[in-house]
Amino acid sequence: MKNEKTTGNSRDSSAADQIMATEHHLTVTRTARFHTLGGDGSGERPDSVTNIWFVLHGYGQLARYFIRKFDVIADEHTLVVAPEALSRFYLDTEFNRMGASWLTREDRDQEVADYVAYLDTLYTRIMQDRDPASVKITLLGFSQGGATACRWVTHGKVSCDRLILWAGYFANGLTDVLPASTAAQLPVTYVYGRQDEYIEQMPDPDAYIMRIKQDMPHVQIDAFEGKHVIDRDVLKRYK
Repeated sequence: MKNEKTTGNSRDSSAADQIMATEHHLTVTRTARFHTLGGDGSGERPDSVTNIWFVLHGYGQLARYFIRKFDVIADEHTLVVAPEALSRFYLDTEFNRMGASWLTREDRDQEVADYVAYLDTLYTRIMQDRDPASVKITLLGFSQGGATACRWVTHGKVSCDRLILWAGYFANGLTDVLPASTAAQLPVTYVYGRQDEYIEQMPDPDAYIMRIKQDMPHVQIDAFEGKHVIDRDVLKRYK
């Protein structure tokens, strides 16, 4: 009797092991949030704007705080648009501080497709009734937003006049997220602080910067004295 029970349990366990979960994807509607600074204040209609900046925040940031750094850029002729990533989370155990992330490695390809589609929709809305030929567009990605900006300009609809990658980390090299053929079509600048705490933590920070230069020799490197931040004085160089 004991052997029969053991045999039965073994058979049930074996059958259960053969049942595999199947992964599926379902496209749903999300409400995204973005902030604007400059222009006519709304970013929704044609005005005297001749420059538009799309600025993508870093990991754990919110657009409403990130965009404040660009007050030295924004004016009646310059509109700054800061989209916020779709995935938000708490930054502390007291559930007081919140941030957002563009993606994680989990289901990454779908995350990329989702945010590219979202950013394309935002781009279409901002550019509605505007003549692209009369507007200079700057795309800036900070930290995690750097890789996001590269993927958007590679796979999306955005047409920009220059790409600024600020303190971005590209684990597999810049060409992993920005093909050389795409980068060759527009000016690309990599900006970083010499005291950037994330770059300093790398085994060989100099080799990391050198690899960017080697991967894309035409990329301009702009180093400043500072940490992992958007420095307003440095930012003013690109106004």
